Amino acid sequence: MVKPVKLKKGDKIGIITPSSPAPVHFKQRYQRGLEQLKKLGYQVVEGKCSTQQQAYRSGTIKERAEEINAFFYDDEIKAIISTIGGTNSNSLLPYINYDLLKDNPKIVMGYSDVTALLLGIYAKTGLITFYGPAIVPSFGEYPEMLPKGLEFFQNVTALQKSSPYTLEIPDEWTDEMLDWHTQNRAKKMYKNEGWNCLREGKASGKLIGGNLNTMSGFLNTQYFPDLDDSILFIEDSFKDMAMEERLFSMLKVSGIFDKISGLIVGKHEQFNDLSAPFTLDELLLEVIGDRDIPILTNVDVGHTFPSHVFPIGIKAELDADHGEIVFLENGVIAHSES
Repeated sequence: MVKPVKLKKGDKIGIITPSSPAPVHFKQRYQRGLEQLKKLGYQVVEGKCSTQQQAYRSGTIKERAEEINAFFYDDEIKAIISTIGGTNSNSLLPYINYDLLKDNPKIVMGYSDVTALLLGIYAKTGLITFYGPAIVPSFGEYPEMLPKGLEFFQNVTALQKSSPYTLEIPDEWTDEMLDWHTQNRAKKMYKNEGWNCLREGKASGKLIGGNLNTMSGFLNTQYFPDLDDSILFIEDSFKDMAMEERLFSMLKVSGIFDKISGLIVGKHEQFNDLSAPFTLDELLLEVIGDRDIPILTNVDVGHTFPSHVFPIGIKAELDADHGEIVFLENGVIAHSES
């Protein structure tokens, strides 16, 4: 296991756009996100793809990979954060310079489609990566990033909370969709009903996961981590009940449910139940069958806000009976050990 050094004021953060060209489409929101990082005392260095657009993507596969590798090479860059997700980060996996990153570890963070990069890097290098906020949707929120989301980011990346770290259940959450071009008010917040114990039990293991739909693009390849005895976390966005049955069953037929020691399911942004006579939780139990592992659902991670930052690869504990998740180790170290 390799851990990056925690963020401190003055550090340089590289900004990557590995899939969707969000900075071009949402310039004001993108700039607001960069300003949020600057307010925290960090310097931002924009990657070359932040100003590019090639239809649905920011650049060619090689250009997007080169943007990331350039930040790996730069010793002054202490963290790399994605502008947004998209659909095609898995295209970059064969072109990432994993050896370079392993010798020069730094924080790599994003969510959604960036799952491919986070899990690929962890699988190939053992470097802890971070499933957490992106520039445009998270740091660039109007009128500013949600305070709890900001707190969760600082807790993990700047080591404001040290292990063992029991995750807080925020009082409120939102997945309201507003037009980013015309948004002139903060999103409506809803009362958080808490995290749901779907199947009782307690487990500990490596915390591994990300966006479920993205996983389908590289599952069972050399870029997908070993899940034996791990705690898997999954979340999704804008899917419907039929698609979720397909994706849950993908995990089932791939043997993943037989490997893991526990399962965490994040809140689903803008879920469409297709008027099914059962819930998403009930569907999951139907698919997973009699596999007896603790399952906690409705967790605040991923596409809803505020969301926790999950360090991929650390040891964690899941106590479904009491609705608790505990990080048993930090995802970063206080200073370089070299």
